[in-house]
Amino acid sequence: MTWREQLDADGFAFMRGALAPDVVAGALAEWERVTRAHATDDALLSGESGPTYGARNLLDLWPRVVELARVPAVRDGLAEVLGRGAGVVRVLYFDKPPGHSWALPWHKDYSLAVKAHGGTSVFTKPTMKAGVPHVLAPKDVLDRMLTLRVHLDDMTPDNGPLRVVPGSHRAYHQIDDEPRDAVSLHCATGDVLLMRPLLTHASGHSKTEAGLHRRIVHLECAADAELADGYEWKWFVRVGHSLRE
Repeated sequence: MTWREQLDADGFAFMRGALAPDVVAGALAEWERVTRAHATDDALLSGESGPTYGARNLLDLWPRVVELARVPAVRDGLAEVLGRGAGVVRVLYFDKPPGHSWALPWHKDYSLAVKAHGGTSVFTKPTMKAGVPHVLAPKDVLDRMLTLRVHLDDMTPDNGPLRVVPGSHRAYHQIDDEPRDAVSLHCATGDVLLMRPLLTHASGHSKTEAGLHRRIVHLECAADAELADGYEWKWFVRVGHSLRE
């Protein structure tokens, strides 16, 4: 089964070794500079006196982060799924620092970052996250999106790997998911996980004794530069064409 066939069937697939070691090392070094420069920004998430375990608004804090989606294999895969006009619309960062792990229950990703809240719409439940308006999107919008999870560390049984329900991307509500067993996803540094937003997923705590990070850059991508009902993406950074074209 190819990665595209698995993505269609299960709602997720890996691009193994998509990022070379020097690209990963460069991304980690850039991220360290970004966190130092924006240490007091509300977009950086950390516990009391603890290390950064997450961040929002990376397209503002770290504009060059979009280059991770322009690595040739990743860019070409994104174009194959979403088309040549695809753009990055939101970027998050996750880590499970040693001694400061966390877990998330089963859920699907419904939120979009938009420029402003509007009136009655197909978009619902307006909220603010780190100063940015967010709304929940309907299924037809989410079905034309794809998330790229760039792994800057190995993801193993010891550092709280992602767990997913294969095929659950077909249903909008978890209650309507097909009854399939969940699987844990393991990968190496430099692998990129492609997943549909409606894939039901969760993750547990890292093992305390492992002393491992689980650093991930989470890039949400959309096929369409425009949204319905007069809404606009907060960010839409086009990824671009293949260099082979």
